[in-house]
Amino acid sequence: MTTLINDPRVGAVPVPPTSAVGPLRTVHPAAIAANVRRVTVRGHDLIAVVKADGYGHGAATVATTALAAGATALGTATLPEALALRAAGIDARVLCWLHLPGADFTTAARERVEVAVGDRATLVAVAEAGRRSGTAVVVHLHVDTGMAREGAEPHRWQALLDAAGAAERAGYVVVRAVMGHVPNADRASASRAATLLRLAGLAADLTLGHPVELHLGGTPAAFAGADLTGIAVRVGAALVGIGPGHAGLVAAMTVTAPVVAVRSVRAGTPVGYDGTWTAPRDAVLAVLPVGYADGVPRAASGSAQVRLRGHLVPVVGRINMDQVVLDVTGVPGPEVVRGEVVTLLGAPGPTAADWATWADTNAHEIITGLGGRIERAVDTTTSRSSA
Repeated sequence: MTTLINDPRVGAVPVPPTSAVGPLRTVHPAAIAANVRRVTVRGHDLIAVVKADGYGHGAATVATTALAAGATALGTATLPEALALRAAGIDARVLCWLHLPGADFTTAARERVEVAVGDRATLVAVAEAGRRSGTAVVVHLHVDTGMAREGAEPHRWQALLDAAGAAERAGYVVVRAVMGHVPNADRASASRAATLLRLAGLAADLTLGHPVELHLGGTPAAFAGADLTGIAVRVGAALVGIGPGHAGLVAAMTVTAPVVAVRSVRAGTPVGYDGTWTAPRDAVLAVLPVGYADGVPRAASGSAQVRLRGHLVPVVGRINMDQVVLDVTGVPGPEVVRGEVVTLLGAPGPTAADWATWADTNAHEIITGLGGRIERAVDTTTSRSSA
């Protein structure tokens, strides 16, 4: 644990720990729980999407936290991701929707993993798995509500419904839901997707002879302000704090790294590959042991900032594979020393949105790209919860 000394100029200043602590991403379950409440307070049933290892936060951690906070089911992209949740001891409903060639739907049936079906070929494979295993596979029929990437096109929808009805009557599948996706983060897009989904659900009711659930993804669906009465939402990014500014979401991860080297340089000294930054004056530089191999985007070179002792300091020169150089000249307090902890990501900043701006990408890519040598820990306190 980092200790503090009191310096009359700046107050409490961190003292380097006696044991080595490397780059670390700390996940805050209390923030995830608060974000779940932000979604469900709007009246939505929530399918918590924990694909891509819970958006880099740990799929099992995000899943168990979301379920405890009110999510009704879980979602993953692939079957292996769903099976990993089962291996972690999670017994809740799990849906997956991105099926690799040769996907093992027999295992899906055995492990009670629900699968999305958006075309007849997939339905045939799923029904065959149900026939062989003797266990009906729970399916969610996927309709294209404006993404043009997955889900049945409108002119193929009725044929898929007819085939699903036949497979259900044969006992090979059970059709539980109809699902779609919101293509744009605005009310009009969400409203149109909801209308298409309701029409598809009505057709399914008539064809199958029983009601089906309806659900839309993703985070924009939950916060666009459209009428989603009777429609559950699949949300992933919002669980970990990524969403529209008005949503009041809480960042669920802090990324830190220790200073591993400090040096003083003369004005005019070039820094890093190709000398893209040159010290405009005598400067003090600090080096962090992270780089683009760990998910720190190289495209943010020349614009990124990190936080040291509560102050934002610039990243200078090119972000390397393994190292980041900071200009810490003038940071208040005693000299910066090896072992001091720098915050790359986390409240009050920099945020994933900041990094996305600096790297000309989105916040999703920032948090899912973290990894490599950045260890992960879970914060067991409740201090980040908000209502």
